[in-house]
Amino acid sequence: MADNTNTNAAIADMKREIAELSGLSLATGVILTQLLQKIASREMNPQASATTIVNNARAAIESFTSKAGSDPVMKARALDAVKQYEDQIRSVLRD
Repeated sequence: MADNTNTNAAIADMKREIAELSGLSLATGVILTQLLQKIASREMNPQASATTIVNNARAAIESFTSKAGSDPVMKARALDAVKQYEDQIRSVLRD
């Protein structure tokens, strides 16, 4: 029974930690997106600036994950996140 209690407590702790990390990740993503929107909007060609930002991010992810031998799920999620942020950044930029 003690093992069950310890396991349940560990699971509850992990769930709380995941929720906290998810909140931190959300706040970080929102702030970074807003900063990138502001930076790109000040450029002569904001869409090209956004393209440069996301292409550099994708290249960095590819480089990091290939050198670090990272989990393919992490790499896929990171690349999906770049696409999400790209869509958010571009949504406020003029053509």
